[in-house]
Amino acid sequence: MTRADTTDLANEVRIACQRVSRRVRFESGGELAPHHVSALSTLKHGPKTPSELAEAERVSAPSMTKTVGCLVERGLVASADNPADGRSKLLSLTEAGWAELEAVRRARDDWMARKLEGLSQEERNLLKKATGLLNRVLER
Repeated sequence: MTRADTTDLANEVRIACQRVSRRVRFESGGELAPHHVSALSTLKHGPKTPSELAEAERVSAPSMTKTVGCLVERGLVASADNPADGRSKLLSLTEAGWAELEAVRRARDDWMARKLEGLSQEERNLLKKATGLLNRVLER
């Protein structure tokens, strides 16, 4: 495979992944904006300070402050004093936050499952192999 072939393949894979990601986020329903779901998903791995969350989400601190404020107001995220730094807060998912995250996951999986209906077993097997390969590529 030439460098040009590899570049063409990279472009096709990237665009297909972007389309899947965008469609699953916007077409699977739900009341939360995609960036809110992303912040909740990051917090499922454990409490974070607002700065850590902003860094993990690759957004500015003021943008994350607005996102966190909305999530706290909706009762999805709890904000508590940080025992390691009195000037900072620790953010964590509430029970409602966990439930909302699970509802979003279920809705997105259901949306994707509907898209996969009608594929042959051979096509499903090919997608399973491609998924494994994509995950391997991303682990590099």
